[in-house]
Amino acid sequence: MSPLRGEHSNREGGHHLPIVLGILSVDMGLLGKDGPIAVARSASDIATGLIREAIFEGRLEPGQRLKEEELAAELGISRTPVREALLILQADGLVSAVPNRGAVVRTYTESDLVDMYELRALLESFAAHQAAKRISEVQLAVLAQSCDRFKELRQANDLLGLIKENLVFHQTIVEAAGTTKLADLVRAAVELPLVYRAFFWFTEQEMEISERTHRKVLTTLRAGDSERAGLLMKEHIYEGRDFLISRFRAGATATRPRGAGSRSRAAGADGKPSKRGSWSAGPAANRS
Repeated sequence: MSPLRGEHSNREGGHHLPIVLGILSVDMGLLGKDGPIAVARSASDIATGLIREAIFEGRLEPGQRLKEEELAAELGISRTPVREALLILQADGLVSAVPNRGAVVRTYTESDLVDMYELRALLESFAAHQAAKRISEVQLAVLAQSCDRFKELRQANDLLGLIKENLVFHQTIVEAAGTTKLADLVRAAVELPLVYRAFFWFTEQEMEISERTHRKVLTTLRAGDSERAGLLMKEHIYEGRDFLISRFRAGATATRPRGAGSRSRAAGADGKPSKRGSWSAGPAANRS
């Protein structure tokens, strides 16, 4: 099976039906927040979305070389938009440029995981601490609605929806802290591929724990308890860190451990799991 086609592909007149039918209609905000994607997307946008999804779902494995000519042939487009797509994905941190090899799927080491989560714990616990003093009623309402949506998405097993909703919750708290510099630092610290990977591997019980923790954080913010809010957020981030590291050390298998919704396979093109010792840039981030 082609790594770009996965289980969603069909062809009509040499073009992928997913372009029209919706593989790219859920974009997780990575290319913008403009709602459903119009059919008339540029070739580079289409290529970016399809390659990104293949990386996220593990069909393109960590360290795998991304050859322009092969990708272009698979997508039925010229090499130019593929080259542009790889540059976009490199800027997103999903692809690396390796001397004498060209573009490859980025890998993450255990040290990368630890560094990201240590930074997140420091920055986001401070954000929650400050938000408890400054958060508005409007922002509290946004967080309450996010918690409700998170529950609905969890029950519907909507993985991509959960990832997006998780980001909404955390970003709202960072914004409520009222410090532009802090928001910039958090964005720089969060590796979206790692965010995805954590959610990909969460069991139903772990998703439920994450939902309950979000509600606990919301309660402390409503009460204006800055110390407790900061502590809860730090614990929340560290739980995600510990979960990911345990998966990393175990060399996470290819099949998602709970009922997978549409678009949630992690196997490579040959059905094998990603190589042990490194993870593809297919997001992952915590129970956060």
